[in-house]
Amino acid sequence: MEEKILTGKKNGMTALFGIILLYILALAGIIAGNENPVLVIAGMAVIVLASILWGGLKVLKPQEALVLTLFGKYVGTLKEDGFYFVNPFCTSVNPAAKTRLSQSGDVSDQAAMLAVAAGKSAGAGAEAFSRKISLKVMTLSNSRQKINDCLGNPIEIGIAVTWRVVDTAKAVFSVDNYKEFLSLQCDSALRDIVRLYPYDVAPNVDTTGDGVADEGSLRGSSEIVAARIRNEIQRRVEEAGIEIIEARITYLAYATEIAAVMLQRQQASAIIDARKMIVDGAVGMVEMALERLNENHTVELDEERKAAMVSNLLVVLCGNRDAQPVVNSGSLY
Repeated sequence: MEEKILTGKKNGMTALFGIILLYILALAGIIAGNENPVLVIAGMAVIVLASILWGGLKVLKPQEALVLTLFGKYVGTLKEDGFYFVNPFCTSVNPAAKTRLSQSGDVSDQAAMLAVAAGKSAGAGAEAFSRKISLKVMTLSNSRQKINDCLGNPIEIGIAVTWRVVDTAKAVFSVDNYKEFLSLQCDSALRDIVRLYPYDVAPNVDTTGDGVADEGSLRGSSEIVAARIRNEIQRRVEEAGIEIIEARITYLAYATEIAAVMLQRQQASAIIDARKMIVDGAVGMVEMALERLNENHTVELDEERKAAMVSNLLVVLCGNRDAQPVVNSGSLY
């Protein structure tokens, strides 16, 4: 379905004055037709005609569109803001008018019902279920999902997708409900991309599909993951006339059932890394001490005494507690 933009329809003000003039003429005919029933009947017919023409007046705000059909046939789309007059028998179509998602631009049905019940509204209720299609940039925040990463670990992840409608004809006629369609495609694309990555960097994992292991991860490569999610969603919703501007990860964590275990694993990994650093530093200090002793000929040590000295220094440097010195007041040998 190709979108057709209706132009040259901004004659709403002229049509409005014409309709008002018809009402005035009809009332004048009815008043003057006390002795002539024909004028009364003609006046009533003009009132009916003016009431029908009144339905052709359309007002559009900036970044709004109206998809029009005439007896089931697509007529065109009004996109520019202004005051329009169209065929009064044309009907506007928006299958997602009553769909309420967790996104900007939507309000809950309950809030709309409360507004109507509070008497704020025929206007508030009509606005809540408007047949106009918003062309504004909106943000969809789907509920968090529990997905297994490439290592099989369950994680919880949530995304926010920034999108807008760019082709109203595709959005209305190519899919049943473009908002629900977008929401479902976001969930599906998220699952397809997340399962390719580990939560954290893991060895021998290929996340790019080039056959070479890399260091991609959900936690460390969030920008790359978000870009892939955005591209995947865009590919899926192209037929619905929707443009995906941006996708961002808003929540990322291990699932509750394994969160404690993974925390212990991270703590153990941090302790091991710290111990490696301490050992590397201690070995360097021992080597430096032996070299300085040999260079200055401070003391001559055989291999057995060197081994004992190295052992004692490593115990002192790598221990968790301060060493308790033992003073040898006798001979070294």
